Amino acid sequence: MSVGVAVLGSTGSIGRSTLQVLARQRERFRVVAITGHSNKDLLAQQAQEWKPAFVGLVNGGSREPGAGSRNGTSCLVEAATHPDVQIVVNGIVGAAGLEATLAALRAGKRVALANKETLVMAGALVAEAARQGGGEIVPVDSEHSAVLQCVAGRRPTELARLILTASGGPFRTWEPERVSKATVAEALKHPTWTMGKKITVDSATLVNKALEVIEAQFLFDVSYERIDVVIHPQSVIHGFAEFVDGSVLAQVGFPTMELPILYALTYPDRVPDQGIRRFDPVAAGTLTFEALDPHRFPAYVVGREAARVGGTAPARFNAANEVAVQLFLEEQITFGRIAEIIERVLAEGSGEKEEGTSLEEVLAADADARRLAREAACS
Repeated sequence: MSVGVAVLGSTGSIGRSTLQVLARQRERFRVVAITGHSNKDLLAQQAQEWKPAFVGLVNGGSREPGAGSRNGTSCLVEAATHPDVQIVVNGIVGAAGLEATLAALRAGKRVALANKETLVMAGALVAEAARQGGGEIVPVDSEHSAVLQCVAGRRPTELARLILTASGGPFRTWEPERVSKATVAEALKHPTWTMGKKITVDSATLVNKALEVIEAQFLFDVSYERIDVVIHPQSVIHGFAEFVDGSVLAQVGFPTMELPILYALTYPDRVPDQGIRRFDPVAAGTLTFEALDPHRFPAYVVGREAARVGGTAPARFNAANEVAVQLFLEEQITFGRIAEIIERVLAEGSGEKEEGTSLEEVLAADADARRLAREAACS
Protein backbone atom coordinates (compact mmCIF):
# COMPACT_ATOMS: atom_id res chain seq x y z
CA MET A 1 0.00 0.00 0.00
CA SER A 2 1.34 3.46 -0.93
CA VAL A 3 2.39 5.95 1.74
CA GLY A 4 0.35 9.14 2.15
CA VAL A 5 2.32 12.39 1.87
CA ALA A 6 1.50 15.99 2.76
CA VAL A 7 3.58 18.67 1.01
CA LEU A 8 3.58 21.93 2.95
CA GLY A 9 4.73 24.71 0.66
CA SER A 10 4.01 22.75 -2.51
CA THR A 11 4.27 25.89 -4.68
CA GLY A 12 7.77 26.76 -3.42
CA SER A 13 11.10 25.41 -4.65
CA ILE A 14 11.24 22.49 -2.19
CA GLY A 15 7.60 21.67 -2.75
CA ARG A 16 7.94 21.64 -6.53
CA SER A 17 11.03 19.43 -6.29
CA THR A 18 9.15 17.09 -3.95
CA LEU A 19 6.31 16.68 -6.43
CA GLN A 20 8.84 15.95 -9.18
CA VAL A 21 10.28 13.15 -7.03
CA LEU A 22 6.83 11.83 -6.15
CA ALA A 23 5.86 11.81 -9.83
CA ARG A 24 8.57 9.19 -10.40
CA GLN A 25 7.57 7.19 -7.29
CA ARG A 26 3.81 6.94 -7.73
CA GLU A 27 3.76 3.25 -6.85
CA ARG A 28 5.26 3.99 -3.42
CA PHE A 29 3.64 7.32 -2.48
CA ARG A 30 0.39 9.21 -2.96
CA VAL A 31 -0.17 12.92 -2.40
CA VAL A 32 -2.87 13.35 0.23
CA ALA A 33 -2.48 17.07 1.08
CA ILE A 34 -0.81 20.14 -0.40
CA THR A 35 -0.59 23.72 0.81
CA GLY A 36 0.68 26.92 -0.76
CA HIS A 37 1.23 30.44 0.51
CA SER A 38 -0.36 32.73 -2.09
CA ASN A 39 0.28 31.25 -5.54
CA LYS A 40 -3.30 30.05 -6.00
CA ASP A 41 -2.93 29.45 -9.74
CA LEU A 42 -0.03 27.00 -9.35
CA LEU A 43 -1.73 25.39 -6.35
CA ALA A 44 -4.84 24.85 -8.47
CA GLN A 45 -2.75 23.24 -11.21
CA GLN A 46 -1.12 20.92 -8.68
CA ALA A 47 -4.51 20.03 -7.20
CA GLN A 48 -5.80 19.22 -10.67
CA GLU A 49 -2.85 16.93 -11.39
CA TRP A 50 -2.61 15.14 -8.02
CA LYS A 51 -6.23 15.31 -6.82
CA PRO A 52 -5.27 15.38 -3.12
CA ALA A 53 -7.89 14.99 -0.42
CA PHE A 54 -6.87 18.31 1.15
CA VAL A 55 -5.73 21.62 -0.38
CA GLY A 56 -4.76 24.64 1.72
CA LEU A 57 -3.91 28.22 0.73
CA VAL A 58 -2.41 30.24 3.59
CA ASN A 59 -2.98 33.66 2.07
CA GLY A 60 -6.21 32.86 0.30
CA GLY A 61 -8.07 36.12 0.68
CA SER A 62 -11.76 36.22 1.39
CA ARG A 63 -12.86 33.82 -1.35
CA GLU A 64 -14.72 30.80 0.04
CA PRO A 65 -12.58 27.68 -0.51
CA GLY A 66 -14.03 24.62 -2.20
CA ALA A 67 -14.70 21.21 -0.72
CA GLY A 68 -11.63 19.65 0.85
CA SER A 69 -9.88 23.03 0.88
CA ARG A 70 -9.01 25.57 3.55
CA ASN A 71 -7.74 29.16 3.68
CA GLY A 72 -5.57 30.67 6.41
CA THR A 73 -2.62 29.51 8.50
CA SER A 74 -4.63 26.77 10.20
CA CYS A 75 -4.54 24.81 6.95
CA LEU A 76 -0.89 23.95 7.63
CA VAL A 77 -1.72 22.08 10.83
CA GLU A 78 -4.76 20.46 9.20
CA ALA A 79 -2.66 19.15 6.33
CA ALA A 80 0.14 18.01 8.63
CA THR A 81 -2.23 16.02 10.85
CA HIS A 82 -4.48 14.58 8.14
CA PRO A 83 -5.30 10.99 9.15
CA ASP A 84 -4.24 9.57 5.77
CA VAL A 85 -0.81 11.23 5.90
CA GLN A 86 2.22 9.31 7.14
CA ILE A 87 4.97 11.67 5.89
CA VAL A 88 4.89 15.48 6.05
CA VAL A 89 7.32 17.32 3.80
CA ASN A 90 7.74 20.73 5.42
CA GLY A 91 9.07 23.06 2.72
CA ILE A 92 7.74 26.26 4.28
CA VAL A 93 10.17 29.16 4.57
CA GLY A 94 10.55 30.84 7.96
CA ALA A 95 8.95 30.62 11.38
CA ALA A 96 5.54 29.82 9.88
CA GLY A 97 6.52 26.16 9.66
CA LEU A 98 6.97 25.61 13.40
CA GLU A 99 3.46 24.80 14.61
CA ALA A 100 2.76 22.39 11.75
CA THR A 101 5.95 20.48 12.56
CA LEU A 102 5.04 20.22 16.24
CA ALA A 103 1.51 19.06 15.38
CA ALA A 104 2.76 16.44 12.91
CA LEU A 105 5.26 15.00 15.38
CA ARG A 106 2.66 14.83 18.13
CA ALA A 107 0.44 12.95 15.69
CA GLY A 108 3.19 10.39 15.10
CA LYS A 109 4.13 11.46 11.57
CA ARG A 110 7.53 11.47 9.91
CA VAL A 111 8.52 15.06 9.11
CA ALA A 112 10.84 15.43 6.13
CA LEU A 113 12.15 18.78 7.27
CA ALA A 114 13.42 21.48 4.92
CA ASN A 115 12.18 24.23 7.24
CA LYS A 116 15.38 24.75 9.25
CA GLU A 117 13.77 27.53 11.29
CA THR A 118 11.69 24.93 13.14
CA LEU A 119 14.69 23.46 14.97
CA VAL A 120 16.46 26.80 15.24
CA MET A 121 13.54 28.38 17.06
CA ALA A 122 12.44 25.48 19.23
CA GLY A 123 14.74 22.48 18.99
CA ALA A 124 14.01 21.25 22.51
CA LEU A 125 10.24 21.57 22.00
CA VAL A 126 10.45 19.72 18.70
CA ALA A 127 12.41 16.88 20.29
CA GLU A 128 9.83 16.63 23.09
CA ALA A 129 6.93 16.62 20.60
CA ALA A 130 8.56 13.74 18.73
CA ARG A 131 9.07 11.83 21.99
CA GLN A 132 5.49 12.35 23.10
CA GLY A 133 3.84 11.48 19.80
CA GLY A 134 6.25 8.95 18.37
CA GLY A 135 7.00 11.06 15.30
CA GLU A 136 10.43 11.49 13.74
CA ILE A 137 12.39 14.12 11.85
CA VAL A 138 14.45 13.29 8.77
CA PRO A 139 16.33 16.30 7.36
CA VAL A 140 15.91 17.47 3.78
CA ASP A 141 18.63 20.16 3.78
CA SER A 142 21.39 18.79 1.54
CA GLU A 143 24.03 19.30 4.23
CA HIS A 144 22.12 17.57 7.01
CA SER A 145 21.01 14.81 4.67
CA ALA A 146 24.68 14.31 3.78
CA VAL A 147 25.65 14.00 7.44
CA LEU A 148 22.77 11.61 8.13
CA GLN A 149 23.89 9.40 5.27
CA CYS A 150 27.42 9.37 6.72
CA VAL A 151 26.44 8.60 10.32
CA ALA A 152 23.42 6.31 9.79
CA GLY A 153 23.92 3.12 11.78
CA ARG A 154 26.87 4.52 13.75
CA ARG A 155 26.99 4.91 17.52
CA PRO A 156 26.94 8.54 18.70
CA THR A 157 30.16 7.96 20.66
CA GLU A 158 31.99 7.29 17.38
CA LEU A 159 31.36 10.80 16.04
CA ALA A 160 34.03 13.45 16.66
CA ARG A 161 33.08 16.36 14.39
CA LEU A 162 30.77 17.49 11.61
CA ILE A 163 31.83 19.67 8.68
CA LEU A 164 29.12 21.41 6.67
CA THR A 165 29.95 22.91 3.30
CA ALA A 166 28.87 26.26 1.88
CA SER A 167 29.19 27.46 -1.69
CA GLY A 168 30.10 30.95 -0.48
CA GLY A 169 27.27 32.43 -2.51
CA PRO A 170 27.71 35.23 -5.03
CA PHE A 171 30.01 37.28 -2.79
CA ARG A 172 32.65 34.67 -2.00
CA THR A 173 35.45 36.67 -3.65
CA TRP A 174 34.15 40.19 -3.01
CA GLU A 175 35.80 42.60 -0.63
CA PRO A 176 33.70 43.24 2.52
CA GLU A 177 33.06 46.90 1.63
CA ARG A 178 31.68 45.91 -1.77
CA VAL A 179 29.55 43.17 -0.22
CA SER A 180 27.88 45.66 2.12
CA LYS A 181 26.63 47.65 -0.90
CA ALA A 182 25.38 44.69 -2.94
CA THR A 183 22.05 45.06 -4.73
CA VAL A 184 19.08 42.72 -4.55
CA ALA A 185 19.76 41.49 -8.08
CA GLU A 186 23.39 40.71 -7.18
CA ALA A 187 22.40 38.87 -4.00
CA LEU A 188 19.95 36.67 -5.90
CA LYS A 189 22.57 35.41 -8.39
CA HIS A 190 23.50 32.21 -6.59
CA PRO A 191 26.32 30.39 -8.41
CA THR A 192 25.17 26.78 -7.92
CA TRP A 193 21.64 26.50 -6.45
CA THR A 194 18.22 27.66 -7.64
CA MET A 195 16.13 28.57 -4.60
CA GLY A 196 13.54 31.01 -3.33
CA LYS A 197 14.50 34.63 -2.74
CA LYS A 198 14.72 34.50 1.05
CA ILE A 199 16.89 31.37 1.12
CA THR A 200 19.10 32.77 -1.65
CA VAL A 201 19.76 35.93 0.37
CA ASP A 202 20.50 33.75 3.42
CA SER A 203 23.08 31.94 1.30
CA ALA A 204 24.64 35.28 0.32
CA THR A 205 24.96 36.35 3.98
CA LEU A 206 25.79 32.79 5.12
CA VAL A 207 22.99 33.09 7.68
CA ASN A 208 21.81 29.78 6.26
CA LYS A 209 25.01 28.11 7.53
CA ALA A 210 24.57 29.59 11.00
CA LEU A 211 21.01 28.24 11.02
CA GLU A 212 22.29 24.85 9.87
CA VAL A 213 24.89 24.76 12.66
CA ILE A 214 22.16 25.41 15.23
CA GLU A 215 19.90 22.83 13.58
CA ALA A 216 22.65 20.19 13.46
CA GLN A 217 23.04 20.38 17.23
CA PHE A 218 19.53 19.00 17.66
CA LEU A 219 19.56 16.59 14.73
CA PHE A 220 22.81 14.86 15.67
CA ASP A 221 23.25 15.70 19.37
CA VAL A 222 26.57 17.45 18.70
CA SER A 223 27.61 20.70 20.42
CA TYR A 224 28.15 23.71 18.15
CA GLU A 225 31.89 23.69 19.00
CA ARG A 226 32.15 20.37 17.13
CA ILE A 227 30.48 21.66 13.97
CA ASP A 228 32.64 23.44 11.40
CA VAL A 229 31.81 25.12 8.09
CA VAL A 230 34.08 25.32 5.05
CA ILE A 231 33.59 27.09 1.73
CA HIS A 232 33.27 24.65 -1.16
CA PRO A 233 32.38 26.61 -4.33
CA GLN A 234 31.49 23.59 -6.48
CA SER A 235 28.75 22.35 -4.07
CA VAL A 236 29.57 18.72 -4.87
CA ILE A 237 30.50 17.54 -1.38
CA HIS A 238 27.60 18.39 0.91
CA GLY A 239 28.92 17.34 4.30
CA PHE A 240 31.60 15.43 6.18
CA ALA A 241 31.50 13.31 9.32
CA GLU A 242 34.76 12.82 11.20
CA PHE A 243 34.99 9.90 13.61
CA VAL A 244 37.04 9.49 16.77
CA ASP A 245 39.66 7.37 15.01
CA GLY A 246 40.32 10.14 12.48
CA SER A 247 38.39 8.57 9.61
CA VAL A 248 36.23 10.96 7.57
CA LEU A 249 33.20 10.11 5.43
CA ALA A 250 31.64 12.48 2.92
CA GLN A 251 28.45 12.46 0.85
CA VAL A 252 29.02 13.49 -2.77
CA GLY A 253 26.68 14.42 -5.61
CA PHE A 254 25.87 17.12 -8.13
CA PRO A 255 23.73 19.95 -6.70
CA THR A 256 20.08 18.88 -6.54
CA MET A 257 17.46 18.87 -3.82
CA GLU A 258 15.71 15.86 -5.30
CA LEU A 259 18.19 13.35 -3.85
CA PRO A 260 17.88 14.49 -0.20
CA ILE A 261 14.11 14.71 -0.63
CA LEU A 262 13.99 11.13 -1.92
CA TYR A 263 16.21 9.92 0.92
CA ALA A 264 14.00 11.64 3.52
CA LEU A 265 10.92 9.96 2.04
CA THR A 266 12.44 6.46 2.00
CA TYR A 267 14.91 6.57 4.95
CA PRO A 268 16.52 4.30 6.05
CA ASP A 269 15.95 2.47 2.77
CA ARG A 270 17.15 3.48 -0.67
CA VAL A 271 15.05 3.02 -3.81
CA PRO A 272 15.89 3.32 -7.51
CA ASP A 273 15.20 6.67 -9.16
CA GLN A 274 16.25 7.21 -12.75
CA GLY A 275 15.53 10.93 -12.57
CA ILE A 276 18.50 11.69 -10.31
CA ARG A 277 21.65 12.74 -12.16
CA ARG A 278 24.37 10.17 -11.56
CA PHE A 279 27.70 11.34 -10.20
CA ASP A 280 30.69 11.45 -12.54
CA PRO A 281 34.02 12.38 -10.88
CA VAL A 282 35.53 13.42 -14.21
CA ALA A 283 32.61 15.73 -14.97
CA ALA A 284 32.82 17.13 -11.42
CA GLY A 285 36.39 18.26 -12.09
CA THR A 286 38.56 19.90 -9.48
CA LEU A 287 37.04 20.32 -6.02
CA THR A 288 38.35 23.13 -3.83
CA PHE A 289 37.88 24.26 -0.23
CA GLU A 290 38.47 27.59 1.51
CA ALA A 291 38.30 28.90 5.04
CA LEU A 292 35.25 31.00 5.86
CA ASP A 293 36.15 34.70 6.08
CA PRO A 294 34.26 36.19 9.07
CA HIS A 295 34.81 39.74 7.80
CA ARG A 296 32.95 38.96 4.59
CA PHE A 297 30.12 37.14 6.42
CA PRO A 298 29.50 38.95 9.74
CA ALA A 299 25.92 37.62 10.05
CA TYR A 300 27.31 34.08 10.24
CA VAL A 301 29.47 35.11 13.19
CA VAL A 302 26.41 36.54 14.99
CA GLY A 303 24.57 33.29 14.36
CA ARG A 304 27.37 31.24 15.89
CA GLU A 305 27.16 33.45 18.97
CA ALA A 306 23.41 32.80 19.15
CA ALA A 307 24.20 29.07 19.09
CA ARG A 308 26.59 29.56 22.02
CA VAL A 309 24.07 31.55 24.06
CA GLY A 310 21.23 29.11 23.46
CA GLY A 311 17.81 29.62 25.05
CA THR A 312 15.72 31.87 22.82
CA ALA A 313 18.75 33.56 21.24
CA PRO A 314 18.53 31.34 18.12
CA ALA A 315 14.82 32.21 17.76
CA ARG A 316 15.68 35.90 18.06
CA PHE A 317 18.47 35.51 15.51
CA ASN A 318 16.10 33.86 13.06
CA ALA A 319 13.31 36.42 13.55
CA ALA A 320 15.63 39.41 13.15
CA ASN A 321 17.05 37.90 9.99
CA GLU A 322 13.62 37.26 8.49
CA VAL A 323 12.64 40.90 9.02
CA ALA A 324 15.96 42.26 7.74
CA VAL A 325 15.95 40.06 4.63
CA GLN A 326 12.40 41.11 3.75
CA LEU A 327 13.34 44.78 4.15
CA PHE A 328 16.38 44.22 1.92
CA LEU A 329 14.30 42.49 -0.75
CA GLU A 330 11.92 45.47 -0.63
CA GLU A 331 15.00 47.71 -1.06
CA GLN A 332 14.32 49.53 2.20
CA ILE A 333 17.77 48.73 3.64
CA THR A 334 21.17 47.93 2.18
CA PHE A 335 22.66 44.45 2.17
CA GLY A 336 25.23 45.41 4.80
CA ARG A 337 22.51 46.38 7.25
CA ILE A 338 21.16 42.83 7.48
CA ALA A 339 24.00 41.72 9.76
CA GLU A 340 23.93 45.03 11.63
CA ILE A 341 20.22 44.72 12.44
CA ILE A 342 20.56 41.11 13.56
CA GLU A 343 23.47 41.98 15.85
CA ARG A 344 21.57 44.88 17.41
CA VAL A 345 18.54 42.71 18.09
CA LEU A 346 20.67 40.02 19.75
CA ALA A 347 22.39 42.68 21.87
CA GLU A 348 19.11 44.29 22.97
CA GLY A 349 17.19 41.05 23.51
CA SER A 350 17.22 38.92 26.62
CA GLY A 351 18.14 35.62 25.00
CA GLU A 352 20.54 34.64 27.79
CA LYS A 353 17.70 34.84 30.36
CA GLU A 354 15.04 32.97 28.39
CA GLU A 355 15.19 29.19 28.31
CA GLY A 356 12.69 28.74 25.47
CA THR A 357 11.06 25.77 27.20
CA SER A 358 7.52 26.65 26.11
CA LEU A 359 6.00 27.54 22.76
CA GLU A 360 4.60 30.72 24.27
CA GLU A 361 8.06 31.86 25.35
CA VAL A 362 9.55 31.08 21.94
CA LEU A 363 6.79 32.92 20.08
CA ALA A 364 7.08 35.89 22.44
CA ALA A 365 10.83 36.09 21.79
CA ASP A 366 10.17 35.83 18.06
CA ALA A 367 7.65 38.70 18.17
CA ASP A 368 9.93 40.86 20.32
CA ALA A 369 12.87 40.32 17.98
CA ARG A 370 10.76 41.27 14.97
CA ARG A 371 9.72 44.49 16.69
CA LEU A 372 13.31 45.33 17.59
CA ALA A 373 14.46 44.56 14.05
CA ARG A 374 11.92 46.93 12.53
CA GLU A 375 12.93 49.63 15.01
CA ALA A 376 16.61 49.09 14.25
CA ALA A 377 15.95 49.38 10.52
CA CYS A 378 14.40 52.81 11.03
CA SER A 379 17.24 54.20 13.11
